[in-house]
Amino acid sequence: MRARAHSSSRCPARSRRGSSSRAPPRSRRGGRRASRRAAESRGPARPLDLPGLALGGAGLLGIVYGLVRGQALGWGSTTIVGSLVVGLLLVGAFVAWELRAEHPMLPMRFFGSRAFSATNAVGLSMYFGIFGSIFLLSQFFQFVQHYTPLQAGLRVLPWTIMPMFVAPVAGILSDRIGSRPLMVTGLALQSAAMLWIGQVSSVTVPYGQLVPAFVMAGTGMALVFAPAANAVLAAVRPSEVGQASGATNAIRELGGVLGVAVLAAVFAGSGSYASPAAYNAGVIPAIRVGAVVLAVGALAALLVPGRRAEVGAAAAPAASESLAQAA
Repeated sequence: MRARAHSSSRCPARSRRGSSSRAPPRSRRGGRRASRRAAESRGPARPLDLPGLALGGAGLLGIVYGLVRGQALGWGSTTIVGSLVVGLLLVGAFVAWELRAEHPMLPMRFFGSRAFSATNAVGLSMYFGIFGSIFLLSQFFQFVQHYTPLQAGLRVLPWTIMPMFVAPVAGILSDRIGSRPLMVTGLALQSAAMLWIGQVSSVTVPYGQLVPAFVMAGTGMALVFAPAANAVLAAVRPSEVGQASGATNAIRELGGVLGVAVLAAVFAGSGSYASPAAYNAGVIPAIRVGAVVLAVGALAALLVPGRRAEVGAAAAPAASESLAQAA
């Protein structure tokens, strides 16, 4: 009895050891088969475009510095004029280099694609209007209506939180109806929201009159984010997605810098920080300029190809790249 009990208690242990010892070889064999049949996906190895990086980075630095410091130092000062001129010359040299470089950091042929160029014009316009407007409105709540920075940030929240809820839906709709209608609608909503704010803005404007405009602006932003990304990436080969994405991000950030600089200059031409009324007098025309730029972005969005053209454009680069790799 003892022997039987002893042996029966050892059987499960042996079976467990046997099953555990047989499993790893099977998984290893399966892994080897998968590695032989599934090729590793990776982009082509390209040398770093150091001259392009230096020229483009230095050019953008000069332009951004001139735009950011222009209001403080004076737009006619030697420092600002020199910074802008040198920056533009370096950007021109960057374009010339990229046109002849064997492995360019930013292939200029990207801009030969209507989808790529129009979508980046949309991004430039949107970041111009939105960043410049938020820059002034956050100060409006603090200087004109005497809220703390935290309270001012919370009051802008209906604007900035909307993409969290709308952007996922916009991504799904973009796959079904294409990027163009969503981008046109999004830019139009943002432009209308800025016009609304410019119309009702006053020293004593109730917060409730601004909330609908903030919701419209946030919804409009969300309708642009995912569709714009889809349109840009569909216009290039899969191996060029990183280059296209980097260029798009740089153009958007440049739009934000331009928006803050230009709208601040418009503000300074009509208003000041002398009093709440003087600040509001400067905000109104600046916000309206932002609305006009956003409306121009909506017109640029009309140039983005429709859904059928998007699908064809996405398939063509992928097919040509597959043929090149096969050859």
